[in-house]
Amino acid sequence: MDYKDAANTIINLKNRDLELRDRLLQRGELSEGYNKEMEAMHNKNALILEGIIDKIGYPGIDKVGKEASEAAWLIIQHAIGQPRFLKRCLNLLEHAVDQNKADPKNLAHLADRIAVFEDNPQLYGTQFDWDAAGELSPNTFDDIQKVNRRRKNIGLNSLEEQTEIIRNRIKNENQAPPADFEQRKHKFNEWRKAAGWIK
Repeated sequence: MDYKDAANTIINLKNRDLELRDRLLQRGELSEGYNKEMEAMHNKNALILEGIIDKIGYPGIDKVGKEASEAAWLIIQHAIGQPRFLKRCLNLLEHAVDQNKADPKNLAHLADRIAVFEDNPQLYGTQFDWDAAGELSPNTFDDIQKVNRRRKNIGLNSLEEQTEIIRNRIKNENQAPPADFEQRKHKFNEWRKAAGWIK
């Protein structure tokens, strides 16, 4: 597989992912747990992307260009039912960022996502979820001053600013909090156990 074919495949996977998200959003099916159709697509995309990574290594900007590298990161970020794959990609992405072949913001998001699934505090505060008050809030994070310093170092806005942006976006998308917060939390923990994130 050459880099151009890899880039085209990765971009097509991302486009299908976002098209499905838009359809589910229109049907109001994004707030109540992990949609089965979306889960199936995320798992399939992860399998295809892992095959590409096996052939060409991490799809950094140097190999597949900025658009496809960003698309690869999105596919990785969405493959939440694949702990081994996400951890493998985190390691590969760390090396790519060290070599200026990938965006450090993407590394921050992926590291935080894994931390949330494993019940560890986020270092950058990039991951949000519904809280008991029905607001979208950052998942548990490290000290706010340290978080904002890390965010600034890689070109992100403050966590306070990002929280406002996220909440406005959700309102604009007409997303509503889950009907039963405790039940949703319970289902999330059961899903994490089944996926292998926690015991």
